[in-house]
Amino acid sequence: MSTLSSLLRRKHVTLAEVGAHLDALSEKARVAQTRALGARLQAKLFDLARGERPLTLEDLTPGARPLQGVTHEGRNSLPAFRYFAKVFCRPDDGRAERWGYNRTPGLVHGTVGPGFFVAVPHGPAEVLIDYTLTPPRKPADWPDIAHKYSKLSRFVYYGTQDVLRGVSQHVSIGRAKRGGRWMNNWFILCRVEKEPR
Repeated sequence: MSTLSSLLRRKHVTLAEVGAHLDALSEKARVAQTRALGARLQAKLFDLARGERPLTLEDLTPGARPLQGVTHEGRNSLPAFRYFAKVFCRPDDGRAERWGYNRTPGLVHGTVGPGFFVAVPHGPAEVLIDYTLTPPRKPADWPDIAHKYSKLSRFVYYGTQDVLRGVSQHVSIGRAKRGGRWMNNWFILCRVEKEPR
């Protein structure tokens, strides 16, 4: 049986093939296969997804009520602390944006903080996750909104923006920028209907 990683190792593969594969998986398998994707294949998928499958704010929180969190399980390309989740919500005042934060393991959360952001459209087909902006409010069960650059978050989120591209119905791929310049830091997200146990 093919996996996301084996598909992307092929010399010639299309985003349509990748998307069809991911859409056919169970949620558990989809999360497992996306979180198994290493840095080199994340970078390949980001390039493959350019301009192929438009991603909208609605794709981040489909059918969600205002201030209802929607979790996207993720893996980044960093050498440590690879696993995390981005949690998004629809604003309660009708703004054309999404609010969110990074949910990380206890050690990272305690030293870096939750990394709040605002997500907005980025051109016709992408979403920009902007850490230079802070949501004015949050769902009650989210962490407190701390100062943008408290703790060690200055070294992680300062001036950072992520460009997010669509891959499939549940999956997106992103790359970080700082000061308008691409960073060698990619990440993959998989939206879940139920929290993985």
